[in-house]
Amino acid sequence: MQGRAEVNLLVSGVSASLAFIEQATEAGADAVLVHHGWFWKNEDARVIGTKHTRLKFLLERDISLIAYHLPLDAHAELGNNVQLAQRLGFELQGWFGQQNIAAYGRLPRAMSLQGLSEHVQTVLDRAPFVVGEADKKIQTIAWCTGAAQDYLSQAVELGVDAFLTGEVSEQTVHLARESGVAFIAAGHHATERYGVQALGQHLAENFGLKHIFIDVDNPI
Repeated sequence: MQGRAEVNLLVSGVSASLAFIEQATEAGADAVLVHHGWFWKNEDARVIGTKHTRLKFLLERDISLIAYHLPLDAHAELGNNVQLAQRLGFELQGWFGQQNIAAYGRLPRAMSLQGLSEHVQTVLDRAPFVVGEADKKIQTIAWCTGAAQDYLSQAVELGVDAFLTGEVSEQTVHLARESGVAFIAAGHHATERYGVQALGQHLAENFGLKHIFIDVDNPI
């Protein structure tokens, strides 16, 4: 989307919802940077409904929209999975999954599944959904932010003690129970707030911009 030729204030957020861009506008944004944009593969290409409303809102105010989805998940320095690992204290050892988007590693010290769940809740400020025995010892872990519950089967093949992602599906619970790999769903939004903040700060530092992050909470 073409916007102002000069960007002074960059406002980042997880999703380009109307609530977010309204708040970004109030903050004086020249451009908005998000993880979840508006254009998706195989969707209806017509600019109608909520997509029309959102685009019209930005175009009338000459605000640019920048969105990075999978590249931001997978980035080895600024990506969601790296940034989440830093906050939770995971030691990243390698990558797996489609386009190496998911990560695996170790905890600095072994802890019970209940202890890990409480740690996740404290850091992310959200109570996670957990499948597994509370006293199960967790030392190795795989993780992928967002809706990556389908990677649980690959995590099982890796032989880790637990897998953490954002969302959960009905079949995920059965696989976790039968495989013995603990499963933690810590929230799509809650796990994907950090990559876009890191990218926004990186751009601010390298291009002389002012950057702020606006968090529009989402229970998913």
